Amino acid sequence: MQADRFFQDDVWAKVAERTCLKCHHPQGDAADSDLRLVAADLRVSENATSPGAGPAWLQSNRRALESLAVATADGQSILLAKARGELDHGGGEVLAPDSTGYRILETFVRRTRRVAGLAPDHDTDPSDTFDPQSAGDAASEPCPPFFEGVTMLTPAQVLRRVTLSLAGRLPTDDESDRLRREGQPALDSILDDLMREDAFFERLQEGFNDIFLTVGIEDNAETLLSYDHFEKSRLWYQKHDLSHLPEADQQRARWKLADVYREALLREPLELITHLVRNDRPFTELLTADYILVSPYTARGYGIFEDIKDQFQDPEDPFEYIPAKLPALTGRNGKTQESPTGLFPHAGLFSSFHYLRRYPTTDTNRNRLRARMFYQHFLGLDVMESAPRSTDSAAVSAEFENPTMQAADCVVCHRSIDPVAGLFQDFDMNGGLAPRKEGWYTDMFVAGFEGETLTPEEKWRALPWLAERTAQDPRFAVAMVEHVLFILTGRGPNSAPQDIDDPLFIAKRRAYVEQRQMIEQVADRFRESGFDLKEAFKAIVASEFFRADGLAEVAVAPHRLAELEDIGVVRLLSPEQLERKLHAIFGKRWGRLEGEMKILYGGIDSLTVTQRNTDPSGAMGAIQRIMANDVACEHVARDFLREPAERRLFPRIEPDVVPGEVDGDRRIRAAVVDLHSKLLGRDLGTDDPEIERTFQLFAGIVADAKASGSYEPRESYFCGGRDEFRVDDPHYTIRAWRGVVTYLLRQHDFLYE
Repeated sequence: MQADRFFQDDVWAKVAERTCLKCHHPQGDAADSDLRLVAADLRVSENATSPGAGPAWLQSNRRALESLAVATADGQSILLAKARGELDHGGGEVLAPDSTGYRILETFVRRTRRVAGLAPDHDTDPSDTFDPQSAGDAASEPCPPFFEGVTMLTPAQVLRRVTLSLAGRLPTDDESDRLRREGQPALDSILDDLMREDAFFERLQEGFNDIFLTVGIEDNAETLLSYDHFEKSRLWYQKHDLSHLPEADQQRARWKLADVYREALLREPLELITHLVRNDRPFTELLTADYILVSPYTARGYGIFEDIKDQFQDPEDPFEYIPAKLPALTGRNGKTQESPTGLFPHAGLFSSFHYLRRYPTTDTNRNRLRARMFYQHFLGLDVMESAPRSTDSAAVSAEFENPTMQAADCVVCHRSIDPVAGLFQDFDMNGGLAPRKEGWYTDMFVAGFEGETLTPEEKWRALPWLAERTAQDPRFAVAMVEHVLFILTGRGPNSAPQDIDDPLFIAKRRAYVEQRQMIEQVADRFRESGFDLKEAFKAIVASEFFRADGLAEVAVAPHRLAELEDIGVVRLLSPEQLERKLHAIFGKRWGRLEGEMKILYGGIDSLTVTQRNTDPSGAMGAIQRIMANDVACEHVARDFLREPAERRLFPRIEPDVVPGEVDGDRRIRAAVVDLHSKLLGRDLGTDDPEIERTFQLFAGIVADAKASGSYEPRESYFCGGRDEFRVDDPHYTIRAWRGVVTYLLRQHDFLYE
């Protein structure tokens, strides 16, 4: 059993998977060699303890490596010699003889030879020195179920998290009643209804823009439409008839018209996503859609409004979007784009002018950025992360006339990247249609995808050709599930651990594998549903990774902490999410996080600031304090002015209830319980330490006021001189409740999800 775990946790996880598999897989550079390995099927448990019970792929790889371990050439193991770069190994040296990885492989060779009877049992060659337990990996012990000892959110807490995250609201009474009656299974049907709400589509667009960043366009949005092809239509607002307005107002109206038109243009790619999900279209149409989404305003920019205006419900609504197809583009020189159908060859998102502009090219880059982003966005592969790094690029350039097609370290990526780059060859730096007069570059791998070459007959529709193949690639479904995971949790998938000398390597790898299994399972459900993206949302919400809340025990072994470090949803709410949460609870947004404080609080502009800051800075902490003060100030006194049945915060208590009496203390604690539930989503008992702590804060504020001997009997401090805040507060309880709400708004459970 120990030997089996040694192969799985050390030989495979630390060596073969990380080095050999890069080339020795069925589609790899070494596919025709004597060593052929199979990538892990992560939908199968990796907790194998014997060859008979282990996953078939793992046992196949073990047999393949064992055959090379016992084979010899010139008296040495072929496996070790190849690892050192000898015996004409095409990959060169992959393991230095003094490295941990090489020591693991040496131990594997010696143990394999002993079992095969090729070395005596008492052979104690110094090379057999690697002991997996000495590396500190507690994973050599039997693994407990992955979520053992993890507390889970209750169904009600999951419902609150989901409604706030995806719809910016609290659960309705009907939803809560359904959940109480039916339990966890009711979440699926509740989510079905929730994902028809406009607020969900707002969140969907926001989440996918965090990924694609297509609203981050330099210059005015109308420049997305190239001057060469849309010269007469893209600035339609400058000539739009405004004669019905007074002459003094026409220029201001024209400026507003331009602003709305630009916003409508920028929203088009995200509206495609909304269109697919709202209408239960296969999400593969994100790539394969042979249409774009246009509004009455953007249709004017494209010059097709007159042809399709009857399809709009309101031809003057700038944000009503419908599918439309552009005709083949004609340039100012009168030359029309090649197209047997007479139509522009649309390919969903990545043929949109927005995507092409957002990821531009240069004469030296040659569309490689576009190809890199294609792999990252639609196949979940970061080619820059997986690319080898040359230690001497000058030497490589000197040795090879064309390194990208000749040098092994370059070819490993360029063989995939350059063919895809060639598929974008008809589009210039700004995303406009502009094929090179000289034809595409001949010193690059020819246009194609994953070994398949684009034929001359298909060249006019190169991007639809790519889209069709991408939609059929198993990695597409996985990449889309990873995007949904990011929207729901604020984090992308875990990366495989890299440092094999890390004592917690196996624990971290187990965490990676467990999450990969979940992602693969959700991807299967996504595919089986006909690529219904809603199914991916529902599957992740139902997963233990989403429902995890914390550890049941305080003292947990380091390797278990490493395994469980990234489970659950623990992220700082974005400015937009925090504003929606405030609106859901208080009925009004704070407003300042959507304006001057948005970027300072970790927001993005999709152009220069493209990643949200999830680690609070000092400035963000100050903003949290200002927000808590402002919101409590505005809403506490106002809530007491309403009838009890209409109150959001204090339905069961009045300002004349003071601490110090048994009934008063009981009612105050009950009100504190209500606030914890409303603001933090925590349903605690009146004897909970958190409730007692909050009660003591309230009682302490009132006691301090009384101890001062004199205080203003009307609530007016800090909240300004507005009459709506100047309410009677003779017992100082309204101000005490304001202190409590301020305290709760600064809690982790409110600011984080």
